[in-house]
Amino acid sequence: MAFFLLFFFLCFFRPSSSFEPLNMEVEALIAIWKDLNDPHGVLSNWDEDSVDPCSWAMITCSSQNLVIGLGAPSQGLSGKLSGMIGNLTNLQQILLQNNNITGEIPVELGLLPKLQTMDLSNNRFSGKIPDSLGNLTSLRYLRLNNNSLSGSFPASLSKGPQLSFLDLSYNNLSGPVPIFPARTFNVVGNPLICGSKTTEECSKTSLTPVSLPFLLDSPHKAPKTQKLAVALGSSLGATFVLLFSVSLFFWWRKKQKHQSILGLLEGDEECGPSVAVSLGNLRQFGLRELLTATENFSGKCILGKGGFGNVYRGKLSDGTIVAVKRLKDVGSAGEAQFKTEVEMISLAVHRNLLRLIGYCATSTERILVYPFMANGSVASRLRRKPPLDWTTRKRIALGTARGLLYLHEQCDPKIIHRDVKAANVLLDETHEAVVGDFGLAKLLDHDDSHVTTAVRGTVGHIAPEYLSTGQSSDKTDVFGFGILLLELVTGQRALQFGKGSGGQKGGTILDWVKKLHQEKKLDQLVDRDLGTNFDRIEVGEIVQVALLCTQYLPSNRPKMSEVVRMLEGDGLVDKWEASNKAQAQAQSNNSPREPNHNRESSTLFLMNSDYDDGSDENDCLSMDGVEEMELSGPR
Repeated sequence: MAFFLLFFFLCFFRPSSSFEPLNMEVEALIAIWKDLNDPHGVLSNWDEDSVDPCSWAMITCSSQNLVIGLGAPSQGLSGKLSGMIGNLTNLQQILLQNNNITGEIPVELGLLPKLQTMDLSNNRFSGKIPDSLGNLTSLRYLRLNNNSLSGSFPASLSKGPQLSFLDLSYNNLSGPVPIFPARTFNVVGNPLICGSKTTEECSKTSLTPVSLPFLLDSPHKAPKTQKLAVALGSSLGATFVLLFSVSLFFWWRKKQKHQSILGLLEGDEECGPSVAVSLGNLRQFGLRELLTATENFSGKCILGKGGFGNVYRGKLSDGTIVAVKRLKDVGSAGEAQFKTEVEMISLAVHRNLLRLIGYCATSTERILVYPFMANGSVASRLRRKPPLDWTTRKRIALGTARGLLYLHEQCDPKIIHRDVKAANVLLDETHEAVVGDFGLAKLLDHDDSHVTTAVRGTVGHIAPEYLSTGQSSDKTDVFGFGILLLELVTGQRALQFGKGSGGQKGGTILDWVKKLHQEKKLDQLVDRDLGTNFDRIEVGEIVQVALLCTQYLPSNRPKMSEVVRMLEGDGLVDKWEASNKAQAQAQSNNSPREPNHNRESSTLFLMNSDYDDGSDENDCLSMDGVEEMELSGPR
């Protein structure tokens, strides 16, 4: 009988080897997903049967496959934020701003010991701010502004040892505002706190954390013997200090002389400790570490050259391969301002945007570090074999459009790229488009407006109004994107010399495409390397989108949100017909036709026709960034 019971137990109660062990992170993420409404399906690949969430959209993982980032800003999400988020104990960054999430902020967020960045702004959260947020000892950046939060100001946040940025503005908080060490805070727009106070009392911005002065005891009268002892001690101390200072001076001179041989100034020796600092996973690198990684910025490891500087292939001490961009225009901005701009760029998180890993800033150097993209840029890939197939080219076009849409309409403040071209769109291991170099124009041109005397961009891609006036807008990027679409279709550069595909003479790709489109010779437009492996109808549609994007007047060009919809198959027919009707009406009213919008570009380029296009490549050297003449100086 006992043997039968044992046999029965082994047969029916043994653990099944067909099931993977339960992944607590998957369980927590699925609970979060189920409590949210996802109208656009951005979380559609979250699979509760999966054991690895690192391939899911909006999720960032560490090298150990631990979930360290949850970022789904501006995705139209609604519903509530599940308290199961507290089980993601490795989270370092939460970016859920600009959605419609309701309910209370989960108390369980206080269980995330590694959390450094949290942005829940511009949602519809209500209730009190949990006191448990004061337990986040690693928290550096917190935005809860523009919600419907109520209750007293969370005094526990004043205990945050790392907190450097806090925005609780435009809620319904009450009570006194405690003193806390955050170098930047904002609580304006809370009537019960700031109703009768000035803006200065409700916000603060400083370069260093608030510190208290030393407290000194009141002086007491000392006896004469004590005065004599003090005088003697002071004399001996002064002599020692003088000798020490002289020794230190000679030591410093010797060290400076040695460093000058290495090409380093004293102030440039290190950017700071190579540790994770500031926002999310943004890392501050030491200059020596980057010099070692790039073999002292060796020419043999240049990946590209552009208007902002050179990009080098680097290998970090842990073996990680990175792309190191050494900015060539340091400008007048100080290190603090540079770091602030870099931190804001790092908050632009989207699957079609190049993620910033870290930076280095000294008195003479500004360096940015990005992931290395093994497949290079679209520009270089279009000139390699085997050719990109038509389906991949369409996916690249749509991915690039989505990345630009995020910069224009979902970032706050919006980011204008100002140099959209094939060389600035990189390809990851699955040939997904990743837009790079965004935010760099703002980083180097420290003006509040988008009117600048420094035209940054590449001739052939620059919109006519930007080239002539220096005034850029989101429509400037739309023009550059239209040229990129033509490059994807034709396999040609924006400016060509001699004869290219189809036998066209040297000139602008846009003029050539317009001519063949009017003559209904679309087959001659398509990259010869594709042969017949393309959809003629789809080619015609993409060319139409490109021509809409490259209209002379900025007001006639579509927004990137409209471009995305047209590439997805929605609204192109109506937009194209409306454009044709507007042109026909303008001609019937005897209005002048649009001028040749590339005339200035062509003239500038032909004046420099001996410019080396740098088409030669080797294993380490790829001159993607110099395929056309770059403008990065005053007009």
